Amino acid sequence: MTHMPTLLVVNSSAQLEERSLTRKLTALFSETFCERASDTRVIDRDLGRFPPDFVDHRFIEAAFTEPGQRDSRMTDALAQSDRLIDELECADIVVIGAPMYNYGMPAALKAWFDQVARIGRTFSFDLSRGDFPIEPLLSGKHLVVLSARGEFGFAPGGVREEQNALDPGIAACAHYLGASKASIDTIVVEYQEFKDDRHRASWEQASKATIELATRLASDFGSLQSGTTRSDVVEDRDGGRQDRKPVAGAAA
Repeated sequence: MTHMPTLLVVNSSAQLEERSLTRKLTALFSETFCERASDTRVIDRDLGRFPPDFVDHRFIEAAFTEPGQRDSRMTDALAQSDRLIDELECADIVVIGAPMYNYGMPAALKAWFDQVARIGRTFSFDLSRGDFPIEPLLSGKHLVVLSARGEFGFAPGGVREEQNALDPGIAACAHYLGASKASIDTIVVEYQEFKDDRHRASWEQASKATIELATRLASDFGSLQSGTTRSDVVEDRDGGRQDRKPVAGAAA
């Protein structure tokens, strides 16, 4: 039986579609993938528009309390985290639009990582394992990072390699998402602030690489039937969170 793939598309840019290169790349990846694997379900999580809450003392107390001992206050403190982890658990491929802000990840993306990296849900902790007590609970997922940088030279051996806190930060946390380091693909647009021929060439190269990657990953699923499923985004009452309802036949 053919497996219906699920994409979790996480956008973290504070810019909107008309100005954000990472949003354009995540859209290109999603559209290309769905054209080739038409039974794909897409879950959109827009951190730029609806940033997650920062972890606070209430979250920490609740997360480190055994589930059967949590009161309603603790359950409420973990409700957003539960929704985000539920989305992550559904995903076969996690696509993150991650612009470089001040050489690291946007605060909203860091908040998302902090919400989904949770004991008992995405990792276990056991001191009997010695100096490496953390073990991920999710596995088998592919992580696609689509990034834009105002400057250039952040890759290994580049002139700004030591300033790159974004790629190592995501790679260090990938195991919480169920992705090994070998299953991370990163595509980057550079020179954004220079707005010159180098930037235009970098954009063209990243766009081509995004299409090629989406095509290759979609072919792994071999799903050619019609009936693409896309998520319908519903804003929470507080205006800062999202839930989703699957909608059959919607455009990707």
